[in-house]
Amino acid sequence: MILTQEGMDYSCQSNLLFERYTHFDTSLCFLPFNHVFGQIYIMNPTILSGGCLELMPFFDMDRVLWLLDHNRLTRFYAVPTIYTRLLDVPDISRRFHKVRYCFSGGAAMSAGVLKYWKGITGMTIADGYGLTEFMPITYNFFHLDHHEPGSVGQPVFGVELQIRDEEGRQVPQGNKGEISVRGLSVMKGYLHDPEGTEKAFWNDGWLRTGDVGVIDSRGFVYIVDRLKDLIITGGENVYPREIEEALYTRPEIEDCAVVGVPDVEWGEKVVAYLVPRKGQNIEVDNLSAFLKTRLASFEIPKEFLTVPELPKSPQGKILRKEVRKLHNRKEDT
Repeated sequence: MILTQEGMDYSCQSNLLFERYTHFDTSLCFLPFNHVFGQIYIMNPTILSGGCLELMPFFDMDRVLWLLDHNRLTRFYAVPTIYTRLLDVPDISRRFHKVRYCFSGGAAMSAGVLKYWKGITGMTIADGYGLTEFMPITYNFFHLDHHEPGSVGQPVFGVELQIRDEEGRQVPQGNKGEISVRGLSVMKGYLHDPEGTEKAFWNDGWLRTGDVGVIDSRGFVYIVDRLKDLIITGGENVYPREIEEALYTRPEIEDCAVVGVPDVEWGEKVVAYLVPRKGQNIEVDNLSAFLKTRLASFEIPKEFLTVPELPKSPQGKILRKEVRKLHNRKEDT
């Protein structure tokens, strides 16, 4: 991937401005610096502001709790699954009393988890949206009057954003489509891959993100799902994240992943993998009845499978491809 010095500088300055970094801050970073989250969101603006970094080679719950207990952190950065795990930690609100800012990235944060975290800790988790190819795109400001739970915020200065259909035409406000962007931080292309570069852009030069989204009347952007994760079942389009959003509102569910698997009758079958919260049981019949009040009938998973944990990347992001492999191995046994 070819990124420019101008684009990298603009990204760092944007983060510094919108996240209100100061030289008094100490930021947690357990994410690798070759990853856009670790480098662009955390390392560069922290150094640029004169602040401090608390570095860890990977997420270690005991070490993180020690840092919190000893008031070593003022800015907390993590992926959604880490916040979900922290909700099970006793007296988590007290441990965060010196932290002034929480940010979630790397994957979409469930509105249910955001609400649960705010209810327990009193803190708002800010989040944003960006790609390695273009960083950042939006910010959900930590100022309460600008924060919209469930949204990734509004485009930052210098970024133009449109929602387009499969033909590249801009769709009416409130309609779903592919998020398309342009601005100073956009990549020049993929190194030695002209075909991949061509596919990444519309003919008019706007970058295709591969994410399905929608914009409301105030300019807030909502991520619906990845195009590649779309499930087509019985001729209907199903977005896994919409189902997961509903599942995350259930107190007995700690983690979940919804995937489509091959099916003779439906083409693809919607399957939900669930990780129960400690000490909780998941009743499938109750869950199905609950989802029927929230979702269309074709969105209701045909199977609910309980597992002790879900496959994740080193950054804590749930790997849907590996979840599908879990189902293939189950079918083979």
